[in-house]
Amino acid sequence: MPIGPGPDDPENDDYDPAWRHQSTPFRRWIASKLADRDGVPPEIAMVYAPANRYNGITDETVGTIALLTGTSPEEVRQAHREDLADWALEQQLRDHPDLAVVDADLNRIQER
Repeated sequence: MPIGPGPDDPENDDYDPAWRHQSTPFRRWIASKLADRDGVPPEIAMVYAPANRYNGITDETVGTIALLTGTSPEEVRQAHREDLADWALEQQLRDHPDLAVVDADLNRIQER
């Protein structure tokens, strides 16, 4: 039996078990950078994303991700900002389902 609160315990408010399977642009960015490096499994990305959406990202975390991925802190912050922009659009589409049709149509036009 593990010691301390588990992922489903209310005491562990900074973690949602659903995050293990949630694919986000930031998680994919981290995983792709890690895949290019030897010795660091891409699965480590789930430690940082999508938690970045809900808890923010500290300078210490930015530094750690930059070190692990072989990128600069600014590249990490940019990937984080792009993820938040994607999330904002996702929330907007959920709040206004009629925009999903417009979004799909714009994507189709863009891909031409």
